[in-house]
Amino acid sequence: MDGKVRRALGAAEEATGKARPHRARALPAGRRRLLALVSLLLLLSACGSSGGATGGASESEAGGSAEPRVAVYLTTTEPMIFWDPSDGFSNEIIAMNNMYETLLRYDPAKNTFIPVLATDYQSSPDALTWTFHLRSGVRFHTGKTMTSADVKASFERTIAHGKGAAYILDPVQSIETPDDRTVVFHLKYAAPMDLIVSSPYAAYVFDTDVLRQNGDDWFTKVHEAGSGPYMLKSWKENDALVLQRFDGYWGGWKANQFDTVIIKPVEETSTKMQMLQAGEADVVDQLPYEQLEALRSDPNVELVTTPSWQNLLAFFDTKKKPLDDVRVRQALSYAFPYQSVIDDVMHGMATQARGPVPAGLWGHDDQLFQYTEDLDRARELLAQAGVGQGLELTLTYTAGDENERRVAELWKAELAKLGITLDVQGLPWDSQWQLAKADDPAKRQDIFMMYWWPDYATPYSFLWNMFHSEDTINFNLGYYSNPEFDRLIDDANTLAASDREKAVEEFARAQEILVQDAPAVFIYDQKYVRPIRTSFGGYVDNPAYPNVVFFYETYRK
Repeated sequence: MDGKVRRALGAAEEATGKARPHRARALPAGRRRLLALVSLLLLLSACGSSGGATGGASESEAGGSAEPRVAVYLTTTEPMIFWDPSDGFSNEIIAMNNMYETLLRYDPAKNTFIPVLATDYQSSPDALTWTFHLRSGVRFHTGKTMTSADVKASFERTIAHGKGAAYILDPVQSIETPDDRTVVFHLKYAAPMDLIVSSPYAAYVFDTDVLRQNGDDWFTKVHEAGSGPYMLKSWKENDALVLQRFDGYWGGWKANQFDTVIIKPVEETSTKMQMLQAGEADVVDQLPYEQLEALRSDPNVELVTTPSWQNLLAFFDTKKKPLDDVRVRQALSYAFPYQSVIDDVMHGMATQARGPVPAGLWGHDDQLFQYTEDLDRARELLAQAGVGQGLELTLTYTAGDENERRVAELWKAELAKLGITLDVQGLPWDSQWQLAKADDPAKRQDIFMMYWWPDYATPYSFLWNMFHSEDTINFNLGYYSNPEFDRLIDDANTLAASDREKAVEEFARAQEILVQDAPAVFIYDQKYVRPIRTSFGGYVDNPAYPNVVFFYETYRK
């Protein structure tokens, strides 16, 4: 995980198949090592915390096979930051979306919604009233049966906490529960509640009764109370998170699905690659593109390539001279080596961004003006702004992100041709973010580089979070403010549920203003390339749920 993951660390401070092999068949060396790892992790589970009173990893239907059905996902960073489902806004997105569930799930490929805890729903013509009909027979890991009261209590608690991505629930005025199977959301203004309740953040339904019994901080003491297919088995900080299947899951279980899921942080890319090739891991979150190319010849590894809704941006301090002059910001945008970044850093696994809304997400404008590298035009604009040689700028990026570092170094080399010195500084995310929020504006960076991906599937997630005027600095890290831009995106957001076509037009007008004002360099839209074992079946990458593997849908071939 990257930019947004590390952003949430700062937020925490504020808000914080088939037929199985015959049991007598010899196992590959890698799989034997995996079994040893599993045994060790399960042994350590006594040091972890179980999230519920029921469920558990079951024995094999074949009478206890020598090879348990275990899936291993290697991540780059700590898999759990937030344990509270109301507050989650970070790395835990992977585990949370396996332990917890939402009313709906969005399928961007078909632009449809998959029923999860809700089986169907209706919206009033003015999009101010949304009625969801709940699935029967859903149990929480605590053993309690879900009712509409639990849905209401979950959303109201998340709204009351006001942390993480809770801002997406701002349209909600009240929640009504006419019966145990019906939930009605009454909104203050029109909003696409189907998209909102399918968000990978701030839309989880959980058993709130355990909080009345154990205190509101029960989740933060490493517990969970979801209804998802997997429940907490054990967790060791900065080490593996182990999930076990929940036998009471409403969807039932098939013989080849995974009993145990291990999400393990491994920083060294060479180690991750070796574990994948040895059969000690099933899926890896990311590897450098050079290593991915080396894996193409491995018959036991498949590279799953999909477009993502993750992009990279570099924000200018629009309040600091000379970056407060739009001509200087435009000049620096013309001085950026877009194609070299795509070719030499991303190895073609990205496309130059056209504004801040990534391609593939509704509201993206493929006709939007796009800066290209043009040093002559950059010189003209700098001269018009009265900026000569000798300008010195500081850029911060998140330490450890090799792609960000290489991008910044390529830009530094181009700026040097204009007589501009770029000081590239890698900082831990929390330090980078806190520097951007320094009380003394003079101490802040000139350029801030980071990634963004949607909180829910709407352009508003990108445009509001990063560019809407803020009284208190949060994620608008270029300190940009344009009242007309604000009005357009706010209006478009209220139109999104009732008149999508009109909303797209308003979002497009807002993006035209944004690109003209150039508060950031819109660098690239990233493609995800996931290396997986060929024996790992059922995996589909959904860009609306970045980095999430829905393990219930996967199986051992």
